[in-house]
Amino acid sequence: MTATESDTRLHSLLRALDGADNVLILTHNNPDPDAIASALAMKYLVQHVTSATATIGYRGIIGRAENRALVRYLEFPLQRVTLAEIDKAKTLIMVDTQPGTGNNPLTNERRIAAILDHHPKLDMPANADHVDIRPEIGAASTMLTQYVQAAELPLAQQLATALFYGISTDTMSLQRGTTNDDQKAFCALLPKVDFEAIARIETAALPQDYFSQLHKALRSARIYDSAVIASIGEMRYPDITADMADLLLRYRECRWAICLGVYKDTVYFSIRTQNKRGAGQLARKVVGSDGAAGGHGAMAGGQIPLNGRKSRNVINRLRKQFRLELGGSGKETGAKLV
Repeated sequence: MTATESDTRLHSLLRALDGADNVLILTHNNPDPDAIASALAMKYLVQHVTSATATIGYRGIIGRAENRALVRYLEFPLQRVTLAEIDKAKTLIMVDTQPGTGNNPLTNERRIAAILDHHPKLDMPANADHVDIRPEIGAASTMLTQYVQAAELPLAQQLATALFYGISTDTMSLQRGTTNDDQKAFCALLPKVDFEAIARIETAALPQDYFSQLHKALRSARIYDSAVIASIGEMRYPDITADMADLLLRYRECRWAICLGVYKDTVYFSIRTQNKRGAGQLARKVVGSDGAAGGHGAMAGGQIPLNGRKSRNVINRLRKQFRLELGGSGKETGAKLV
């Protein structure tokens, strides 16, 4: 992206925030490093380029050990917000998500000041004053790095480290779904990164329950040609399916890894693929109108409310649908992984 394009986007964002006093920056329900870093950069931008104050909010849970370690390193910049607090907010910014995706509480009926996201744009037109949706970009942290650079604001080590880690996790250290913009942002942040902090985050202590759920995932994993599908039943937090899918994708013969689980009254799943595209499309096709799904080239996820149904039946249906979509017979005949 050229300097002129960056300046144009920054000016559009500032126009959308003209006159704002308090801004609520909303991530998806269960924020990952990219969402956390992007929201923090947006808060920094709002509070140093406008006269408004800003708060970062999310509705769900920060469960993964690495995500919790990142939040501790950043001195707990996010807070859980209620639906009433979201309704009350006069000025809303969404980062790393869009209204109507199902991974946040907003529908397209709510007017929003700005949306900044790198996931595919929904079919419905965005109801926002400033819309910057670039699905070709590997991470929202790349986009926010560009905004901070366009505003000519200095990047402290803490924020630079978060943005660097956000890009790294969403692009597998620039190995998947990246553009020149991601590479430039990554390299620009590199000299300011606290690598000792990243090492502590990436090796954060894991609770015993993590290993019991890993055990469930491995015992349930079945191999279907180049796909591995696993289920882990009840979960302590919804994004553990992403942990398991990341791990399963490392199996030598694997091109697709899918993990499913249940959190409260919802079935969640995560998809990872060695392919450069297709994960988001697969997630949306399998879920259909039964829930919500999204993602981009190599990683995606979805959720389906049970609404009184048995979780086993919903998970079995999803497993069968995944097998069919990936070219299998739909029959549960896969070989055990372990």
